[in-house]
Parts: sequence; structure tokens; C-alpha cells
Amino acid sequence: MTAAAAEGPVALDYEYFRERVQPVFLKKRGNQARCVACHVGRAPQLQPLREGALAWNEAESRKNFEIWKLFVKPGDPSKSVLLRHPLAIEAGGDHFHGGGKHWKSRQDPEYKVLAGWVRGEKLEPAPERVRVLQSNSAGDDIHVIDPRTNTVTGRIEGIEVPHGVILSPDGRRIYASNEARHTMDTVDARTLQVIARVPLSGRPNNLDVSHDGKRVYVGIRQGPGAVDVIDVEAFRNVKSVAVKGEIHNVYVTPDGRHVVAGSIAASTISVIDVATETLAWTLTLSAGIRPMAFTRNADGATKEIIVQLSDFHGFALVDFATRKEIRRVTLPDPPGVHKEMEGLQTSPSHGLAITPDGKMLWATSKHYGMVAAYSLPELKHLGIVFTGSHPDWLTIPPDGKSLYVANAGDDTMAVVDIAGMKVVKRVPVGSVPKRNASGRMRTEY
Repeated sequence: MTAAAAEGPVALDYEYFRERVQPVFLKKRGNQARCVACHVGRAPQLQPLREGALAWNEAESRKNFEIWKLFVKPGDPSKSVLLRHPLAIEAGGDHFHGGGKHWKSRQDPEYKVLAGWVRGEKLEPAPERVRVLQSNSAGDDIHVIDPRTNTVTGRIEGIEVPHGVILSPDGRRIYASNEARHTMDTVDARTLQVIARVPLSGRPNNLDVSHDGKRVYVGIRQGPGAVDVIDVEAFRNVKSVAVKGEIHNVYVTPDGRHVVAGSIAASTISVIDVATETLAWTLTLSAGIRPMAFTRNADGATKEIIVQLSDFHGFALVDFATRKEIRRVTLPDPPGVHKEMEGLQTSPSHGLAITPDGKMLWATSKHYGMVAAYSLPELKHLGIVFTGSHPDWLTIPPDGKSLYVANAGDDTMAVVDIAGMKVVKRVPVGSVPKRNASGRMRTEY
């Protein structure tokens, strides 16, 4: 969405240029070359796209803006070379454009976008809409779900074997670990298109994003083990933090001060200091480390790590300050219900989520196709809800009303009403859904 320019001298808006004009330069039109294919080597120049990048980062976008604003007459599209050159002659365009004629009339949507920039239009703040993201571990897509209607509103395609998925804090980007390419893929939240692929040091598993949105931390699931640190503003892998054992899951703690990574093979929890991006401490438990969740002290600092373990139908508690396991909780065995023993991948309980108010913990059971609820901090068992085959991952949107359960065994996402403790809908998704996430996403401009 755009706002009209204020009266007075026309000022060209950078945000509008970055979000609306630059995609025109990257667009493929039939059998014509993209603007970027020619203009990286001729005036007016566009910055070259880095290896793996499908769009420009912030610094490159600024350089593009400073160059291309010289080729327009602010306030007058008809006298701006940027619009005249690609416009058909009969519509008022120039006699020749080396890149061909792109627009037959001034009513072409692309022409109107560029004309709006020249007239000084500005972007209104992008609306935020809560969305649930569901990756499909045996597919090449990620489903986008609107929790108001519990319907699929979009799909991110072209990420083969996606593992982790997370939203940036500002809602403008989606980050996914791509097991097939060994990359971290960046997706534009508005278009749902991949705009950059950052090479990683090995095959990735899960990932998380820093609270300031500047870093993404990716677990590397091959020896000797590492957490890759991605500068998402530059689209660059800046560091691999060595840890003990290949990494399955990665989390940024609720206070944003630490990155916590778990290894199945080494049975270790590795804690990285965010400020220094170095390994702070490691704890070895009795079995492989699976999903984790975190409780907080009154001051917001991390209190406990709640962790699921290989071959254990339940979860353990680790005191963050003393770095010691302090308790284990076994999930209930509901009477008269078939106990599934096939396809557990040594993880009968794989998925944790804590409600935004910090008062309730949910855990999955593949044995019984259910989720179990516990009060916090007491860990009193509150009940169970049967959700579907092989529930594998959980997410709770910011309003805390619903729990979304990835049923890896039947290719659905179950929606659980938390207050009513019941499934209210099952949403068909992709092939073997596992990791998911939710949050506020900027869906349009």
C-alpha cells in the first residue's frame, strides 16, 4: 500500500524503491532478459547479485537507490528516462531501449509502480497478520496458514527438504534451512519468494533468529558439529561456532542472551554466548537431545531448559544456572489406546511448546498420537488431546488461544483449542510435516 506524496518539492522514497521498484528490475518477462542481467554492466548500473542471492541486501539496495534516482525527474514520470525508455513508442516512450520495450501503455502495473515512486509516493506501514508456517520434511514446500480461519493462504515453494523455519522479528522475512542444497534460504514474507540462499558449512537441521533480527543461527547436522552464524543483512555466513556433536535443534533463549543447541549423537547441550558468539558451556545428558523449551525467572533470564530425550516418553528439566538435570516427567499411557512402536526414529516424544503467558507446557507423544498438557511451574498434568498420527512439532501463535500440531504420519496440522482442550480442525498440508513456527508477518505493502 502507498500513501500520496505531501505538497512541496518531491522527495524520492527509499523504502518504496527497495520494496516496490527493485522487484521490477529482477522480474523475468517472457523471452526478454531481466533488467539486472544487462544493467550490472551498463548505466544506470545495478549492483551485481552475490552468489546464491536472488535479491539485493540493504547496502546494495542503498547503492542502487543513489544511482537510479539520478535517472528520473522527481514529480514527472513523463520526463523520466527510467519510464520512457522501456515504454512503447505509441504510448509516449523513447525511440529505442537496448533492453526492449516492456510496457505497451502507461496502465501497465509495472509502469504504474515506477511512476508512483517518481511522483513521491511512500509506503504505508505494512500490515501485520499472524501466520502459522508449516514445513513439510519430505517435500519441497512450506504451507502458510491464517489462524483466524485455519485455512492455507499461501505456499513457499522450491525449498526441497525444508527443515527449520522461523519468522524474522519484524515480520518481513522467513528463514528456512534447506537440507537438499545445504543452504539457509531467505523468503520475502510478502511475495513468498526465495530471495537469497546462503551456503552453509554442512547439512542443516533446525535454526533460530536473534532478537534484533540481525543473525540467524543454523544447526549443522554432520560431524564434528557446528552452529553457523548468518548475517541476514549481508546474506553471508560469517562464522561457524564449533560444538561437541552434530546439531539437531537450535534455539535463542527468551532473554536473547544465549543460543542453545542440542546434539542427538553426542547427547550434549551446547550453550553459545550471543554477545561474543563463542561456546560458553556444554552439558552431557544420558541420551540424545531432542526438542527444547525454556522457562524464565522473574527478571526474564533463563530458568530451566525443558528437553526431550531419545528413547524417553517424556521430558527432563535442566537448571540453567547450575547446569544440572533436576527432574524427569514421563508422559501418561492412556488406558485402552494402541501404543505405536513403528517409525518413532528413537524419539517417542518430539515436540514442546509453552503458552505465551508461561503457565502451560505442551508435549507430544508419538506412541499415542496425542499431546499432553502440564501446568507451569508445578508441572501438574492437566490432560491429553488426541491429534493424529506421529505428532512431531508444536507452535502457539502470540494470542495463546490455539496449539498447532504437525501430524507427520497423516500429513495434517491439528488445531487444538487450548482452553477447551480439544481439536477444532485438521488442516491438510504437505508431505510429512514436522517443524513449524508462528508469529506476525508483514503480508503486503
